[in-house]
Amino acid sequence: MSRTQAETQVAELLRTARRALGLSLAFLSRLDEQHQHIQVMESALPVFRDGHVAPRETSLCQYILDEKLPPVIPDLRAHPEVMSLPGPRWAHLRSYVSVPVTLSDGTLWGTFCAAGLKPHKKLAEKDRALLEVLAHAASIVIERDVVETARLQEIRSRLEPLIAAGGPVVVLQPIVDLADGRRVGAEALSRFPPAWDRTPDVVFAEAHEVGLGHGLERMALASAMRYLDGLTGYLAMNVSPRTLVTPECLALLAEAPLDRVVLELTEHEAVEDYDTLRAALGGLRGQAARLAIDDVGSGFSSLRHIVLTAPDVIKLDRTIVAGVHADPVLQALVSSMVRFGHDSGAKVVAEGVETRQDADALATLGVDYGQGWFFGAPVAPDQLAPARKMLGEERPRDATLRT
Repeated sequence: MSRTQAETQVAELLRTARRALGLSLAFLSRLDEQHQHIQVMESALPVFRDGHVAPRETSLCQYILDEKLPPVIPDLRAHPEVMSLPGPRWAHLRSYVSVPVTLSDGTLWGTFCAAGLKPHKKLAEKDRALLEVLAHAASIVIERDVVETARLQEIRSRLEPLIAAGGPVVVLQPIVDLADGRRVGAEALSRFPPAWDRTPDVVFAEAHEVGLGHGLERMALASAMRYLDGLTGYLAMNVSPRTLVTPECLALLAEAPLDRVVLELTEHEAVEDYDTLRAALGGLRGQAARLAIDDVGSGFSSLRHIVLTAPDVIKLDRTIVAGVHADPVLQALVSSMVRFGHDSGAKVVAEGVETRQDADALATLGVDYGQGWFFGAPVAPDQLAPARKMLGEERPRDATLRT
């Protein structure tokens, strides 16, 4: 069984304890309500292994925690009442030292122990002090894993009921032709419970951390696809490259009228295998699906996606859209993106358009389409405005609606 980095660090501390005390073995155990779990064992004998589980109430460690035994025992035979316990009986332990391992909040996590197969008359309080120092060092290493494990468990506890209930709520936000104000399409956006206080990209990233990401993305895609029949224009759907290339996702997309679909790559990290991604995209594009690269202008990854996938749509990130009407630097950047996109045959969409001034400036700079609160908030599909001219009065920026 391979050890984690934390377990390897703990093994070094146990090795130090065993050698310093001159004992046969040392181990770190985790205690739950009923059992003692040997997390890391450092032994000179091959019979002792990581992963051993024993009843907590009959362990030497519990006897010491309950103060039925002293923490330093040079000769277990001096305590006849414990010689029938599993440790002394099965493992033939004859000397023992044990100290508690506590976390920074005072929680008892387990024990840090060393044992010998022979009596060890020289064991003394100084050896207990050494183990306490090493146990504290082990607790620092362990706590990082404990916190991370708790974080991942919390993610699972949030996501699993939502997945069982059918996945995220999907809403649609209009995408508008800046030249004449017609709605040309809509983007499907996932929404999660407000109490989570997390943006959708964070939720999907967390889902991938616990192995639920591909399934959650497919559920969002399936929900979005159900709206195609009642929608005029195209539907933009977000998908990460790592999910897109999976057979399950490709099979799901094959069920959609792909000539009305734009797939937006949402990954903010570098793609490791562009050959696999291009192969998957090639099959989908052969069925008339179009590709968009999202968040262009926000970092290196999106630009690399453009160079290596030749998208049909480039979506400018809101960070280079907001305030563009009054910022010559942003205007120059947007203008260069438009020239690049048009020269490569791609349409350019500006995200995060919130004012008439920005909408007018983007149209003047040659941006094809706009999306943002100026044109409409993300809404349920039956509330989406019809495909008509939408460049009317400026809409209020309502923070409560935004949330």
